[in-house]
Amino acid sequence: TRRSILLGQPVSARAPPARPASSRPAARARTLRRVGRAGDAGLRVVAQSRFFATPCFPAGAGPDYLNAAAVLCAAEGMAAAQVLALLHSVEAEFGRERVQRWGMRTLDIDLLAMGAAVLPDIKTYREWRDLPAQAQINTAPEQLILPHPRLQDRAFVLVPMADVAPDWRHPVSGKTVREMLETLPPGDIASVKPL
Repeated sequence: TRRSILLGQPVSARAPPARPASSRPAARARTLRRVGRAGDAGLRVVAQSRFFATPCFPAGAGPDYLNAAAVLCAAEGMAAAQVLALLHSVEAEFGRERVQRWGMRTLDIDLLAMGAAVLPDIKTYREWRDLPAQAQINTAPEQLILPHPRLQDRAFVLVPMADVAPDWRHPVSGKTVREMLETLPPGDIASVKPL
């Protein structure tokens, strides 16, 4: 059995020129091709969203981003930790260094969900989902939390997800991507602009 995996892919527009290297179509395509090469390790890209220009999060942490989402299939028996390790290796190939939480980054591939899995357990998931905003800045989980505990709060995640998995249902809230998107402020949604 293969499981669907949802990814978010913010790419930082690091360089100051009007059209930074990371925003060029060839660079964006190269990133997804590299994730696709992970097929040798048991991952296969099934669908990819359009790319979107989005404000940096958190505000002031750096230049604006390019975001996209993708649906991957994982080979039977592939654990979430294995998927995350593959994604971190792709980030490293693109120069990602993990120095500061929510700090400047060249590439940030988020593992948003693996089917209906809730990891490591519902109690831990809820603790991270409900963590106050200030605590989120300074605290990072020691283990993978799935689904991503704040995906339902972020237009820059949900708008690209709606391109590739509008009917994916959150295993805790029971809401689809479309339904979660409808609860966000219109200004947040409007700030996510297709390229």
